[in-house]
Amino acid sequence: MKMYEIPVVAPYRLDLTVSVLRRLSTNIVDLLTPEGQYVRALAGSPEPVIVRIMQNRQNSLSAVIEGDTNNEAELLGLVREMLGCDHDLVDFEHSAKAIPWLAPLVQRMQGVKPPRYPTLWEACVNAIVFQQLSLQAAIAIMRRLIVALGESVKVEAIPVPLYVFPAVESFLRATDDLLRETGLSASKIATLRRVAEALTSGRIDKAKLEQCKSLNAAAILCQIKGIGPWTATVILLRGLGRLDVFPANDTSVASNIALVSGTAPYDAKSVLDTLGQQRGMLYFYLLLARLESRGEIGRASFERP
Repeated sequence: MKMYEIPVVAPYRLDLTVSVLRRLSTNIVDLLTPEGQYVRALAGSPEPVIVRIMQNRQNSLSAVIEGDTNNEAELLGLVREMLGCDHDLVDFEHSAKAIPWLAPLVQRMQGVKPPRYPTLWEACVNAIVFQQLSLQAAIAIMRRLIVALGESVKVEAIPVPLYVFPAVESFLRATDDLLRETGLSASKIATLRRVAEALTSGRIDKAKLEQCKSLNAAAILCQIKGIGPWTATVILLRGLGRLDVFPANDTSVASNIALVSGTAPYDAKSVLDTLGQQRGMLYFYLLLARLESRGEIGRASFERP
């Protein structure tokens, strides 16, 4: 076990960032303890690596790593990406002040950073499972999928199982009958299989996508049947950290905007133009508004006995 200090661009709030990453407290991969510690099991060799993150200062996080730390620099870099530690959102916050209905939300949620999934596969699975479903329904399917295919890890002082997100190979080995039992539709199973095959064959590669402009990266993802513009945008936003994209034509986004703006008129294109190259942060702030209305922000994944 080793402890590290991870610098962050202040202001930073771990509770808000983790809430955006996991969406709901019923997420069984990204756990938040009653003490505010973020716990995640990442795939390792030969055993999973457990990462525990706490925030005791405004400008840094404390990280404890349990397991193989031979690649500690790479692992810490991954954690920094996952938790958006290096993002400076001054431009977004300045632009948001020009939008009367958005400015109070941004001020209230100051410190949230854009999180990322640790792998492109995890980003794709989440985006596809969440297509045209409510938060609760999608999280329930994800939970069953992870339990069916993922590896559970017992972590000291955590009274519930912690799961490693299932590897692409595990998904490819699973039968359609097993996948249907999780609640996945036949079309989503087929799309996920196409994504899995594209990733394992190298036809879709995270490093190559990262070298592309967002428009071109989205076009590459849309070559896979079952991935449309909305899904590609969510993958870019949550998987590659592209803040210059925004998932338009999303019914949940529209309802979240209505929740925040009330009766105030707004023009979606004008709002996105005003927010500029960090417009993707609007997606995360709107999600926080919905989570706030449900009492989900910072809610612990379990209770102490």
